[in-house]
Amino acid sequence: MILVTGATGNIGSALLEELLARGVGPVRGLTRDAARAGFPEGVEAVEGDFTRPASLGPALAGVRSLFLVSRLGPDADVLDLARQAGVEHVVLVSSITVRTHPHLGPAAENLAVEQLLKASGMAWTILRPTQFASNALMWAAAVRAHETVRAPYPDTALPTIHPADIAAVARVALTEPGHQGHTYALTGPEPVTARQQVAAIAAALGREVPFAGISRREAHAQAEAADAVLDVTGGDVNDELLRVRDTVSRITGAPARPFQQWASENVDAFRRKA
Repeated sequence: MILVTGATGNIGSALLEELLARGVGPVRGLTRDAARAGFPEGVEAVEGDFTRPASLGPALAGVRSLFLVSRLGPDADVLDLARQAGVEHVVLVSSITVRTHPHLGPAAENLAVEQLLKASGMAWTILRPTQFASNALMWAAAVRAHETVRAPYPDTALPTIHPADIAAVARVALTEPGHQGHTYALTGPEPVTARQQVAAIAAALGREVPFAGISRREAHAQAEAADAVLDVTGGDVNDELLRVRDTVSRITGAPARPFQQWASENVDAFRRKA
């Protein structure tokens, strides 16, 4: 049995589809509300809440492989419960900032979870993705309203990754030998700037989307963006953060998806509702 946590999120939902498409089973998806989860046919929906680890018992029963999205609750308790339930292998989603920006608070938190997993006695695989393409959804309301999209560091290009590529690597790690004890840094196939991302969304929509770069101070005022987020999106970049890696293609055998593909697949999120 494979348990997918974060099963209604961008990575988890894509992972469920990956597993089902390849006939992997049985598969269980963790959700707070099974009636509203909308999982594909063939996925067992089990309710549980990471903020209440004791509620995870039914979800973990019989599970041998666990896909874990961390920092949704007390990770030490969750990992302890997984070990007690007989989980043998955990694939953990961490962050590339553990490697590129270890001095930042969120990176230190992710590293702490990695260390907890390594000390748990269970086999492990750690995924460290870079910036998600789906972060562009923060602009959806402005695009739907035909307003100007405003972003700091508009011409800093990061190798943004499609969440489905993280899911594809996770599927391989969960179901194929040779990946236990490995840490994988994951990126998209090419660097892409915020300006280019908005242009890709505009192309998918078939209309112009106004865009303007803003200062770091304006970004704070506009969205209360945390300093750590601003640092890793342009304020404190380094060669490790900017580097394009071939991990997705090497592990999955398929090329990493470009941002333009994500924009085309998710264009409805940017359309004005009728």
